[in-house]
Amino acid sequence: MGKRIMWFGVVLIVFIGLNAYLAWLGYRYWQAMLPGAPDWPYAGIYAVLAFGYIASMLLHRVLPYRPYKLLKTIGAYGMGVVFYGLLLTPLAHLAGGLLVWGGMEEGAAIRIAGSAELALLAFLFLKGAWNAWNPVIRRYDLEIDKRAGDREELRIVAASDLHLGTTIGKRHIAKLTKRVAELGPDLVLLPGDVLDDSFEPFVREGMGEELSKLKAPLGVYAVLGNHEYIGGHITDYVAKMREIGIDVLLDRVELVEGAFYIAGRKDHAVERFTGEARQPVEVLLAEADRARPIILLDHQPHKLGAAMEAGVDLMLSGHTHRGQMLPNHLITRRLFELDWGYLRKGAMHAVVSSGFGFWGPPIRLGSRSEVLDIRIAFRGGA
Repeated sequence: MGKRIMWFGVVLIVFIGLNAYLAWLGYRYWQAMLPGAPDWPYAGIYAVLAFGYIASMLLHRVLPYRPYKLLKTIGAYGMGVVFYGLLLTPLAHLAGGLLVWGGMEEGAAIRIAGSAELALLAFLFLKGAWNAWNPVIRRYDLEIDKRAGDREELRIVAASDLHLGTTIGKRHIAKLTKRVAELGPDLVLLPGDVLDDSFEPFVREGMGEELSKLKAPLGVYAVLGNHEYIGGHITDYVAKMREIGIDVLLDRVELVEGAFYIAGRKDHAVERFTGEARQPVEVLLAEADRARPIILLDHQPHKLGAAMEAGVDLMLSGHTHRGQMLPNHLITRRLFELDWGYLRKGAMHAVVSSGFGFWGPPIRLGSRSEVLDIRIAFRGGA
């Protein structure tokens, strides 16, 4: 506990320091563009953008729902402003200094450099918003060297990381249900983080009604992600999902059609948020017949080797978002053996999705929101 408090303090100090730097340079631009304007509008705008998301989380229990939702939404966009501001502002600062060094008046140099940064920031936001709100279909054609009863092929649609909440709601769910209907899969899988954090928006805004339109002949299955544990209300959430026809697998294995298995693990975060343990994958699959195909849903793509050794044929994960915003993919690439896409590990196929939704700002740069169209051919002998 002491180490966590210490690290939280360090992160908080760094966060405040970086925001002080951005706020100071932004204030100089404000003065250069609007000489004589009062300072309080700038201070208010910056404070809401920089601290709105954190404030909404801290004040969730005392704010009415609508103000909470508005503050969190503005704060989500503000996270993107601060993130790319930290990358672009030092360059703008340097460019302004070079213009002054070249003989330009300081105010003019600040206006030119600051306006160029804002134009680039606007372009990144527009491009990132398009990538976030317009999911693509990614197809994977796989072969599993096992028999699945009389079934020769299995078509799966998978969508991880929906992050339903104050920013992503029914309209985005409708895009998913439409694409699922167009693809016509045998099975629909949701590998975690269906919720953003709080269960409240899901209930208040009737998102379950839209999500219930996900249909497939062999069923719709989900697992928990770390964000469901962050929000809590796990029992209520699981009950609601089952009520709308989505079975949430909590360290459970289902035999489908007597032909293949779907196994769902509790998320790695369960240990941190509840103190509960989750079953090792080899224990989870102890009773499964390894002669039949095994599909594993595990939100975070940890320990692919353990899944392979336990006899898993296809492991589906999400969580990483492929970093969501450049250059974060450089970090996720180092944290995970597979942070996005496809990997063959022994006889096991591993697929990690960048996610259908997003966390925080509705921006994706260097990644796209996606739906997975997975087509499995079973090639086992008679």
